[in-house]
Amino acid sequence: MQFLVEHEDQCSKARAGLITTGKGTIQTPIFMPVGTLGSVKSIPQNVLQDHINADIILGNTYHLYLRPGMQVLDAAGGLHSFMEWHRPILTDSGGYQVYSLAKNRSLTEEGVTFRSHIDGSKQLFTPESVIDIQRSIGSDIMMVLDECTPYPCSYSYAKDSMERTHRWLKRGSDHFDATLTEQNAYQALFAIVQGSVYKDLRIQSAEAIAAADRFGNAIGGVCHPTGQLYEITELVCDILPKHKPRYLMGVGTPLDLLECIALGVDMFDCVMPTRNGRNGTLFTTAGIINIKNSKWKTDCSPIDAQLSNALSGHYSKAYLRHLIISKEPLGLQLASVHNLTFYLWLVRQARKQIQQNNFVAWKNHVLQTIMKKIS
Repeated sequence: MQFLVEHEDQCSKARAGLITTGKGTIQTPIFMPVGTLGSVKSIPQNVLQDHINADIILGNTYHLYLRPGMQVLDAAGGLHSFMEWHRPILTDSGGYQVYSLAKNRSLTEEGVTFRSHIDGSKQLFTPESVIDIQRSIGSDIMMVLDECTPYPCSYSYAKDSMERTHRWLKRGSDHFDATLTEQNAYQALFAIVQGSVYKDLRIQSAEAIAAADRFGNAIGGVCHPTGQLYEITELVCDILPKHKPRYLMGVGTPLDLLECIALGVDMFDCVMPTRNGRNGTLFTTAGIINIKNSKWKTDCSPIDAQLSNALSGHYSKAYLRHLIISKEPLGLQLASVHNLTFYLWLVRQARKQIQQNNFVAWKNHVLQTIMKKIS
């Protein structure tokens, strides 16, 4: 696996790059659809590939370990074969579940013990075991075990958590290197910056993660309502090495994507496009639409005529509204496909503008349109 920065924008820190993997090339900046359980909700893999044209998708180590389980994935030859997706996959280590499932887990130096949300059984995740699980999953990009800290949290909690995450990084990295074989040499490992909202901790963490010298680096724990996303992202990106891909975890809105691309981020993921689509909120090149609104009842114009995707340009707003209002499953699918099509269009336009040294002017112009509510 290799990462190449092809071009850097002259008026920002945005860059266009290529991640070359054994299962295809990822053009950055990139948005990665979230497929927690080996499925991007309501969207078949052939649609992800042929219509949305996603370069890479996400799976989740914690959820895949519980269901379908390693026995099934080992029998299938890994997640790619199991779900018939033959492009790259990134798997989260379960670090987010340390936060999201806080009521059902205990945290020690050894690792995290979860009480399964499926059957109540206790499951221990350690820095070493999550590497082994991701080896079985066969993900192209693996994440180390970390703690996504709660918000708010005290300085002392954030510091202790960050330092434990760094110790886990060392253990996970050592085990990754010790289990490297000719058969799994295609897999790469990302480290994760933590530190909550505290700038000095973020600096310490970014320096430690840079020194670990893994293939790529991620910025975690930024999804909190403090308004510090851009400040923290810029601070960390200025420390992380330029020759390695940077992944901002769990972000976010079209606005956040473009502003963080300008700060030097290469990779994003978020459930927002599919979740909002299922709830009737559409991101379009003309602005944000609440498709449930009665104003679209007789609007037979395409969902978004500006997108090349045949689905968005073929089905009408009136038809999609009818499906969503009627709670037809097809409506959830069409809205999710459309929103992901928009997100992939957005990052590919960003890449094009970076290559043309026009990113900042384009960003400022396009945001005036796409973030406008027209519902």
